[in-house]
Amino acid sequence: MLNGVMLLWFILTAVSVIFVAVDIRNTPESKVLKWGFILLTAYTGPFGAFLYALGCREPLPGLHERYVKILWRQVLGSTMHCVAGDGVGILAGAVLGSVLSLSMVADISLEYVLGFGFGWTIFQALFMKDTAGGSYGKALYNTFIPELVSMNCLMAAMVPVSAIAKANVPGSESPLSPAFWFIMSMALLCGFIAAYPMNWWLVSNHLKHGMMTVRPKEGSEGGANASAGTGEGGMNMDKPSSFEIVKVTVLSFIILTVGIAIALIFT
Repeated sequence: MLNGVMLLWFILTAVSVIFVAVDIRNTPESKVLKWGFILLTAYTGPFGAFLYALGCREPLPGLHERYVKILWRQVLGSTMHCVAGDGVGILAGAVLGSVLSLSMVADISLEYVLGFGFGWTIFQALFMKDTAGGSYGKALYNTFIPELVSMNCLMAAMVPVSAIAKANVPGSESPLSPAFWFIMSMALLCGFIAAYPMNWWLVSNHLKHGMMTVRPKEGSEGGANASAGTGEGGMNMDKPSSFEIVKVTVLSFIILTVGIAIALIFT
């Protein structure tokens, strides 16, 4: 039965990725978030396509700015951006961990380091450095804590889901097995759900950007105008105190520890 479920999942995922990749070309969203939605859909199949259609796809011409300004859609963009970037590193770590036959703790550590490293230095800081005035160093500084706490919540759900599932599905430890990729898809989907509340706090407190709108400048072929409900402008608004940020950071590590503990206990 599992084989049938996986086959259906992979078919739906392929269709969903094609739909998003084709349709999003007409959506006035930033390029990095467009790629983010394509990656998210590759990870989460029809769920990613549903989130794109409901949360980002322009309902009528000229309405994207108002459509994505709603807080839950801003948070959707923030969470998607996190999962899309981190997911690349996490999947690379999972494949390497399997090839190298690493222990569970070593495998988790590798996935965390690669996921956080790629998500923070590439998908967050490098691709979004324009929100920091074009400075990569400043972008690294601005995005470190938001990426850290979001990643912790993502991994807190991913680790037990993937570890427990792999322990109970024969052959799923190998990247050559369809079960490996199906389990990682389910784990990333659970990670997205777990990271959403943390991203709500981050966006609400102007520590992270949300969905954006990018339109060509009038009378210009190459330029573009960008706007966001809590994007570039929101990042400069009043932010929580350092003490509040420390509390939330500690909380994120507690959540991560609980997730890892569950994985160790039940495998």
